[in-house]
Amino acid sequence: MPSGENKAPGSAPRRRTSVVREYVEALIVAAVFLGFTNNFVLKTFYIPSGSMEDTLLIGDHLFVNRYIFGPRPTTLEQKLLPGRDVERGDIVIFRSPETPKIDLVKRCIGLPGDEIRMVDKRLLLNGQEVDDGVYAVHRDARTFPSTGPYDPQYLRRDNWGPLLVPDDHLFCLGDNRDHSHDSRYWGPVPLSLVKGRAAMVYWSYGGETPDGTWHGLGHRLKQLANTALGFLTKTRWERTFKVIK
Repeated sequence: MPSGENKAPGSAPRRRTSVVREYVEALIVAAVFLGFTNNFVLKTFYIPSGSMEDTLLIGDHLFVNRYIFGPRPTTLEQKLLPGRDVERGDIVIFRSPETPKIDLVKRCIGLPGDEIRMVDKRLLLNGQEVDDGVYAVHRDARTFPSTGPYDPQYLRRDNWGPLLVPDDHLFCLGDNRDHSHDSRYWGPVPLSLVKGRAAMVYWSYGGETPDGTWHGLGHRLKQLANTALGFLTKTRWERTFKVIK
């Protein structure tokens, strides 16, 4: 009789099936974990416009802390993932009140109950001028009144208010004050639209950055190829892992 251990017919295929199943299960678990993390704890976001310059630049890719403003119903969650309410000065990510499919990034200037106004580009909070020169920039020497024969985009740029921030809302402005479409134009942001706080720049690319609009597969593939080719030379290495303030 042939020597050696007898093998049951079909054992090898069953073993291969078991290995494949283990890989599939591991991938499903990983996908669920990453999906949960991206939706509830840490999300990525990139900057497609210059409305937050010089704090955030076009091409900055961010980590967004999604849990910091979220509910923490149990003591264990409060200890493991401590959070807080939005504070003035926070850079927040939120759904656009005008176009909810689009995410925006701005700085929170006013909280519920605050009175906000702007006089000749000077920001006033509850009757006191805000010293926001640390982050706010003005690159247009012109100052426009709140009325007159001007383009509507300028009539609420430099002079407006006073405005009382309603309950459960935030008033948000871009740091690049003369070139930002923000709460001056579409009003306070409902807290229900807030998705998190910008935490860190993990990569900053100085080349062409998607503007958030789909221009076709060919255009997207060209962008990806250019990004790969320019990764070393166009990456702003000094901004890598920069904490956002």
